[in-house]
Amino acid sequence: MWKEVLLTFFNNNKGKSLGAIIGLIISIFVLIIGFFKTVFIVICVYLGYYIGKKIDNKESIIEIIEKILPDGWK
Repeated sequence: MWKEVLLTFFNNNKGKSLGAIIGLIISIFVLIIGFFKTVFIVICVYLGYYIGKKIDNKESIIEIIEKILPDGWK
């Protein structure tokens, strides 16, 4: 019974549920390891997601790096 109720709630409120879970995880990290370490982890996770998304879309990582870094970085 409870399983069906929870699944229905999560299916009808995916964004809210995911946001609440992410907020809970981030708040636990802030309390346990501190604010700046948590910010660093969030930045690393985002960069990993961004690079993975580019790889999934068959985009060149070298071209992305060349856009970010100045000319002649090689």
